[in-house]
Amino acid sequence: MKNVHEIEIKLEGERWTKCLDKAFKKANKDAKIDGFRKGAAPKDVYLKKYGIESLYPEAVNEGINEAYKELLEKNDLQPVIEPAVDVTGISDSSVIYKFTIITKPEIKLTSYKNLGIKKEKAKVSKEELNSEIENLRKNLAEIIVKEDGVVSEGDTVVIDFDGLVDGKPLEGGKGENYPLEIGSHTFIPGFEEGLIGHKTNDEVELNLTFPENYVEDLKNKDVTFKVKINEIKTKVLPEINEDFYKDLGLDDIKTKEEFEKEVEKTIKDRKDAENEDKFIDDLLAKATENLEVEINPEIISEEVHRMIDGYARQLKAQGIDIEQYYQLTGTTHDDLHKQMEPEAIKRIKYRYIIETIAEEEKIDFTEKEVEAKAKEMAENYGISVEELIGAYGTLEVVKYDMKMHKALEILKESNK
Repeated sequence: MKNVHEIEIKLEGERWTKCLDKAFKKANKDAKIDGFRKGAAPKDVYLKKYGIESLYPEAVNEGINEAYKELLEKNDLQPVIEPAVDVTGISDSSVIYKFTIITKPEIKLTSYKNLGIKKEKAKVSKEELNSEIENLRKNLAEIIVKEDGVVSEGDTVVIDFDGLVDGKPLEGGKGENYPLEIGSHTFIPGFEEGLIGHKTNDEVELNLTFPENYVEDLKNKDVTFKVKINEIKTKVLPEINEDFYKDLGLDDIKTKEEFEKEVEKTIKDRKDAENEDKFIDDLLAKATENLEVEINPEIISEEVHRMIDGYARQLKAQGIDIEQYYQLTGTTHDDLHKQMEPEAIKRIKYRYIIETIAEEEKIDFTEKEVEAKAKEMAENYGISVEELIGAYGTLEVVKYDMKMHKALEILKESNK
């Protein structure tokens, strides 16, 4: 591919000797040589015992950055991913690095204007309004204990449960005083449904089967759960009145009509934002049909790894390690990599489209404009400009984001 560049850089003489010296100082700290303390043996004595070849791996690491810096100074290249590095020659007098540099591929975007995509107008139906109001009531519902009565959909039951598979205790299948909302589909199919109609202190035996899409060693297996219902709780929805409005933080609302208008506006604003996002996505999807680009597998792989790292952080925030995720889902890193590839390709193409629009429209910002934007962003985040730049890396990243936002605005304006 035209955007793959293989370049060799040779470090020799004093530059390579310095790398070898640094490698020797590190290795000598732990070297065991008769008659000398660790780190005290002269270099010639060390080399006589271990040989200069023992220093090569660390010396190679020491020299990579300097060689890469020389490569960038001598060649007008802007790598888009970390370069691959091989050592093609090494001796006590020199080392030769071969860098494989991948730059941005050639991109041709034939059109991004008048794509025939229109943004949907937000409308709020009576059903949506009523549903939103019911959800608000549920959020402020009072939870009370059902002294008498049976388990119904929407109730929360506090249960003890014990699962058995093949007559043996199910790992992780036991709990005490566990709160379970009926209808939340937290447990496998049939579990929650099997408790409906039962009373407090009832002991229920549920004979179920794990679903097809469950973890590998349990899917399609029969399981028996012994359940004791300790308590049944139900929700009592609040009346729609001024107290309810105040509980929602709507102190200025006095009537039901005013309340419904406020809720309708909230729904409309949310739909407007969703329609805006969909409009942008539809525009980029349509523009992709006019995009000609050959994307290197390495660029795709790097994007996938970035996505997996982000997904792993999300899981960690939920208390799940990525390795636990693989175990729970019966998948591997390679499975997740393959699963994320189509989305990664889409993201890369969308990014190339936006960058191409920025180039075509000659979008740029002065240093003062970028600094002002950085200050505004820092204030919004409640941090200092220095902290913001530390998080972003450089002001150039802020400038890049500004260009991308401006290019998106032009894309939208060109399709109204």
